[in-house]
Amino acid sequence: MSGIAPYIYIGVILVGIIVGFGTSALLQRTRLAAKRQEAEAQVAKIIRDAEWEADAKTREAQLEAKDIAFKAKLKFEQESKRRQDTLASTEKAIRKLEEDLERRVSGIDKREAELKKREPALSKKESQLAEKAVELDRSLAEQRQALERVSGLTVQQAKEMLIAELENEAKFDAAKMIKQIEDNARETAESTAIETITKAVQRVTRDYVSEATISVVQLPNESMKGRIIGKEGRNIRTLEAATGVDLVIDETPEAVIISGFDLMRREVAKISLERLMADGRIHPTRIEEVVERVTKDLEKLMIDEAQRVILELGLHNVHIELVKLLGRLKYRTSYGQNNLMHAREAALISGMMAAELGLDIRLARRGGLMHDIGKSLSHEVEGPHAMIGADVAKKYGESPKVVNAIAAHHEQVDPICPESVLVAAAEALSASRPGARRETLEAYVKRLEKLEKIATGFKGVDKAYAIQAGREVRVLVQHRELSDIETAQISRELAKKVEQELTYPGQIKITVLRESRYVAYAR
Repeated sequence: MSGIAPYIYIGVILVGIIVGFGTSALLQRTRLAAKRQEAEAQVAKIIRDAEWEADAKTREAQLEAKDIAFKAKLKFEQESKRRQDTLASTEKAIRKLEEDLERRVSGIDKREAELKKREPALSKKESQLAEKAVELDRSLAEQRQALERVSGLTVQQAKEMLIAELENEAKFDAAKMIKQIEDNARETAESTAIETITKAVQRVTRDYVSEATISVVQLPNESMKGRIIGKEGRNIRTLEAATGVDLVIDETPEAVIISGFDLMRREVAKISLERLMADGRIHPTRIEEVVERVTKDLEKLMIDEAQRVILELGLHNVHIELVKLLGRLKYRTSYGQNNLMHAREAALISGMMAAELGLDIRLARRGGLMHDIGKSLSHEVEGPHAMIGADVAKKYGESPKVVNAIAAHHEQVDPICPESVLVAAAEALSASRPGARRETLEAYVKRLEKLEKIATGFKGVDKAYAIQAGREVRVLVQHRELSDIETAQISRELAKKVEQELTYPGQIKITVLRESRYVAYAR
């Protein structure tokens, strides 16, 4: 037994070791199983979180897709509506053109039918005229032969005798006329010289762009009309209210018409509309901002233009308020003549006449430049513009002579110096020269018709013609019914009646002619 004990002890130890290893392995497997379960739980959680996040992103993507689709649909509907509106306006314009063409074609057909009806009558008249011409030539030949037999002279001899007599009479009349012209020239040498100076001074005139009552703004495309009108017309109403003009949007391709009598308002509206189209943002708030900015820019432009004219004339020490009033004249017209350019022209003419006569050139120019300054305030202050301008010039420190030149240029006060007379003459020259001023066609035609009607209303008047755009009327009287004294009286009475019944720019020359005429034809 003592020999077996160690083996038993070793066996027990081995059994203990085996049991220990088994227990350790069992524990390790238990821990591994726990870790595996924990890992599987984490994997399941990650999978659930990933699935939830994927569902959330899917729903978000679906919402974004629906929003994009809605916006695209809305844009498509708006574009479709705009195109439908454009097509409708285009179809309307085409229908109107077709109707015009049909009317024109109908008119042409009627004219062709009338011409065809007239052709036989015209052919008949032509043949009758040809027969009469042949008969007339035959009669003239017979009369010529009869005259040659009675007078004993040939046609050539009679012509030579008549020419000789007429030549002697013409030489005598020419000598008398030359003598009369020389006498008149000696008597009126001074007035002729002044007239020559005045005609030379007229070289200072320049061309003007006569302003009408509308301005046209070109559009980049037809779709811009819809943007200018705006939703339910709010854009166009805002622009009209801010500028005080009327915007006409019709079938005129790529154009908007601005209508208004005030030149400055039309210019503000035109520049504002051009800036809005260039910027692309057209809505009521933006329109008001642009109009306000353009108005300020135009005020600065008017001052700059007035200062340029003052500098060109060589003047100085002009009060800034007077400069502002002169600048306003840039956007005022009288019968189509720009008032600032008219003032500049009157200043140059009066200065040149003052130089010729040895007077104060600067004084004449200053009075000529400021003579119409009252027109800048004529809408704000009651009274004639000459007196308004004189009061304003006196208020801002102009000399009494300049003030008098302004007040006297329409003879409302008496001139106190020669320069005031020159300013009045220069103003009349600038305003009355042909082409400087204009009226509307209807008023112009009515004035010419009334002028001729007034002239023909006098006893003994045969005919009357308004010429030189209504600045002269020539009246022909019957020489057997009126004497020279009565003819002169008619010219004075006609001038008074025209002054009382007509309104016109500048002056109208009345020429009454009384003469005898003897007419012969050489064949």
